[in-house]
Amino acid sequence: MKNPSEIRNKHKREEIYQKLKAEKARKQIEERKRRKKLEEENPELREERLKNNVPKTIDNTKEYQEAIVEDDEEVFADEDSDEFAAFFTGGQPPKICVTTSMRPSADLHIFAKEFASLFPTAEVRKRGTFDIKDIAKFCTNREFTDLVIIHEDKKQDGPNAVIFIHLPDGPTAYFKLSNVRLSKEIQGHGRATPHLPEVILNNFNTRLGHTIGRFFASMFPPVPEFMGRQVVTFHNQRDFIFVRRHRYMFENKEKVELQELGPQFTLKLKWLQRGTFDTRFGDYEFSFSQKMETSRRKFFL
Repeated sequence: MKNPSEIRNKHKREEIYQKLKAEKARKQIEERKRRKKLEEENPELREERLKNNVPKTIDNTKEYQEAIVEDDEEVFADEDSDEFAAFFTGGQPPKICVTTSMRPSADLHIFAKEFASLFPTAEVRKRGTFDIKDIAKFCTNREFTDLVIIHEDKKQDGPNAVIFIHLPDGPTAYFKLSNVRLSKEIQGHGRATPHLPEVILNNFNTRLGHTIGRFFASMFPPVPEFMGRQVVTFHNQRDFIFVRRHRYMFENKEKVELQELGPQFTLKLKWLQRGTFDTRFGDYEFSFSQKMETSRRKFFL
């Protein structure tokens, strides 16, 4: 049959194209029927086909990173003496101060309260006109282990960034904040209880990812209250960290459903700094720039 692209008459070209399309669909159906018959006779053929039929995605074809941590004893040794080691060895429990940028809107105050509800030991304090360094000193003197500052974009009317400062010696992480939804905006949401939640950290595989994962983990009490059936998830996918909170709902011994509690938002790491907040003389362990995006399959966390 003639190639449709070589036919100048558009009506004839469309007619030939539809015939070729129908013929291709017919052959596909016949092939499926033939394969189904063979697989019914030999189930191992189906298992082998499904095993080999893995679609290629950006995630499973990402570039290999030398910083990926598997069983690296050097990394584990460094983690035993890093800024979070005191928490993971049974030291001071987390105590978090959450505040906002100067002159916050009413919506930012509402989000700050919902954000703080994710962390059982967090409390919201008004910012006033104090500098970030002064607030960090204030929190350190009152034995806070972490300081969180939520910023907003006045033009776009919503929170757009968040700074995490681990006290008293850092590190400091700056994240871009997006896709914010409050609990009331989530259909069928539940109401959170005061129980200590479980924490799930997904896909923090590189050395930098380990640091960020340990940062988040250190902000929650180490022993959850399983009776509350609550879980907070930090899921990293392509360097975007999706934050969600759910409750397990057991219908029976075999079936479990998840009820979202909210809030939900997405974080993207922009920079990580050793020590506490210092934009002038700080030592940056990681700082993202557009020049680093050399490939769609290269990720840093």
